[in-house]
Amino acid sequence: MADTETTASPSNSCSRNGGELILVATPIGNLSDISERAINTLNSVEAILCEDTRVTAKLLLSRNITTPTRTLHDHNEQDRTPFLVEKLLNGARFAVVSDAGTPLVSDPGYRLVRAAIAAGITITAIPGANAVITALTLSGLPPQPFTFLGFPPPRSDARKNGFLTLRAVEQAGLSSTLIWYEAPHRLIDTLTDMIDVFGSDREAAVGRELTKKFEEMIRGRLADVLAHFQSTAPRGEITLLLGPADETDSSAQDLDTHLIEALRTHSVKDAATLVSGIIKLPKRTVYARALELSKELKS
Repeated sequence: MADTETTASPSNSCSRNGGELILVATPIGNLSDISERAINTLNSVEAILCEDTRVTAKLLLSRNITTPTRTLHDHNEQDRTPFLVEKLLNGARFAVVSDAGTPLVSDPGYRLVRAAIAAGITITAIPGANAVITALTLSGLPPQPFTFLGFPPPRSDARKNGFLTLRAVEQAGLSSTLIWYEAPHRLIDTLTDMIDVFGSDREAAVGRELTKKFEEMIRGRLADVLAHFQSTAPRGEITLLLGPADETDSSAQDLDTHLIEALRTHSVKDAATLVSGIIKLPKRTVYARALELSKELKS
């Protein structure tokens, strides 16, 4: 795409007589990655809304930015939003930053942005670093489509149920690289659960400490990635990627084959219960397919 110099237009059709909310991406590890526009914006706003003032202070100190900071995190965003929207309507300019990367992506700010949109406040963004995109481009996995899913549930049962739902969607036709953030102390358990659901041969990658001195990208089959971190304890910020199912994956056909066989001697409910244990899919998903096949077989 050719470089062109244009004047940014308002991000909505409302007048700019009120204030402005600016979403500012910050570095994900290397402080040198902050843009000139981001620095100028952080210097010019009335206040910087951030997850943790102590974390943001390190960035601001490195660039001699003295703008006041105010906390905006999961525990106070809902309560603070009406006050902030009122200030914005009266002409205030606020920047929103996260501890690292692009605001709102697994970080606070969504409630405030929704309220600001509803109030007709001008919102714009200063793009920059994002761990999801950085990891995706380094992974060697198909870059599109991709699906970002935030953090997996911390408990194994809930995590497996989430993975089983994704597996069911894949069997319905989804072919996408899947991406999560994960805490280092849970990575091995999460990889183990993924193998149980997706299989040990599925292509995967783990990005660690991206843009930092000890950046690492581990690529390979899920079994290989797990073996690496079983021998080398994971540390730092983790981005976990799972490649799409192989084109030769016959799980969808296997589901129908098992269901058709089971429906010959079992009710729809019993057939779904039996096959869900074989295919490792949520019972409700298998039951829905069993209903469809039962109708087709009777017609």
